[in-house]
Amino acid sequence: MSLTISDLERLQTKLKDDNLDYQLELIDGSIIVMGPSDYTSDEIGSRLIIFLGPWVLARKLGRVTGAAAGFRLPNDNQDLRAPDVSFVSAERLKHSPRAFAEVVPDLMVEIKSKTDRIKPIQEKIQFFLSLGTRVGILIDPDKETVTIYRPTGEATILTNNDILTIPELFPGWEIPVSELWPPEFE
Repeated sequence: MSLTISDLERLQTKLKDDNLDYQLELIDGSIIVMGPSDYTSDEIGSRLIIFLGPWVLARKLGRVTGAAAGFRLPNDNQDLRAPDVSFVSAERLKHSPRAFAEVVPDLMVEIKSKTDRIKPIQEKIQFFLSLGTRVGILIDPDKETVTIYRPTGEATILTNNDILTIPELFPGWEIPVSELWPPEFE
């Protein structure tokens, strides 16, 4: 049986009525329960939003969201997916919908959790790129690398000595890769 976004929304309502709050995605007609992220991975996503968000907002370039923002994708299955961090340009999403966004994000970022495997994350990024995402990023805290994917197919791997830039979306914005990792306090 192939489930729909309406089925997912009914399940979310039922779960919330039972005081249960799970993040769900709809992939190929199946509802997938997404486990919570490990602390480090979520902190990295938050740091990226903290560094990128004010820069984007000051220039009114668009919207930056976290892992809870769902996107209804324009594929045959009408999948509903939620990247860890997303950006949609202002010209493509003039108003925030009070529903799942029916647009493919311009930027999608996935952050490897402790228990994640790399291949499914890469496949998710490639799927978004095939639907029109302009830049996909995989952040791997275990290796302390940032891999940038573009529709052209070639991946660029950055390490702690590199600067992350995304000139096609954010001309002039940059951050040292080393700044993405959570600080250690003495």
